[in-house]
Amino acid sequence: MKQNQYSHRNNEIAREKLANILLFELSDPDLTLVTLTGVEVSVDRSVMRAYVSCERDRYETVSAALERAKGRIRSLLGHALGWRVTPELSFQIDTSADEAERIQVALENVPSTLAVEKDEEGYPIAPPSRAEGGQKEEKER
Repeated sequence: MKQNQYSHRNNEIAREKLANILLFELSDPDLTLVTLTGVEVSVDRSVMRAYVSCERDRYETVSAALERAKGRIRSLLGHALGWRVTPELSFQIDTSADEAERIQVALENVPSTLAVEKDEEGYPIAPPSRAEGGQKEEKER
């Protein structure tokens, strides 16, 4: 979404209000252990995109629960924010934690042949340059 100088403040206010609603106002058991990871509010405050994270196996359940509760959440959010226009809500599952975990596992499985040899102080030991190797070959001939 397009942002301006006031957007950061609007995003933080909306995130705080929405987090309180999700935590204290809703009693849906499908929305337990859901984390609000971010909020983006459009410049004109008419649209709000909320990013939530949960366990990988609960993505569909949480998405359905948020869609069911969207009207109630929007009503509560309108009262809490006090803005002239209550933003239209859209929820997106934030998979960045899963992506980070996938990358972490991939990095742990990198072959040790790619590891850099280090000296006793922890500094990398530079491999001999090709120029030095080329000079040795010429001397041998």
